[in-house]
Amino acid sequence: MCLGIPGEILQTFDAGGLKMARVRFGGIVRQACLDLVPDAEVGDYVVVHVGFAISKLNAEEAARAYRLLEEMGQLSELAYPVLDEENPRVKKI
Repeated sequence: MCLGIPGEILQTFDAGGLKMARVRFGGIVRQACLDLVPDAEVGDYVVVHVGFAISKLNAEEAARAYRLLEEMGQLSELAYPVLDEENPRVKKI
């Protein structure tokens, strides 16, 4: 089953014409594309699925969803290697 994970937008930036963000999921920060939710800004909470923010939600909804996902053991995808922000073609392990 594929799930979207709620996270908080920490920073937005342009990457080759795409609106991107650094998004915090608990204690982990990943990059996500914001093109599907172009009105999302720093401080907003979004649901991210396979690197794309697919919807916005408020802080209470995000906290509730994150707790439920954690209880169900569905946060393991956050442990995968991430792209190096300085060199996006290199994966950090």
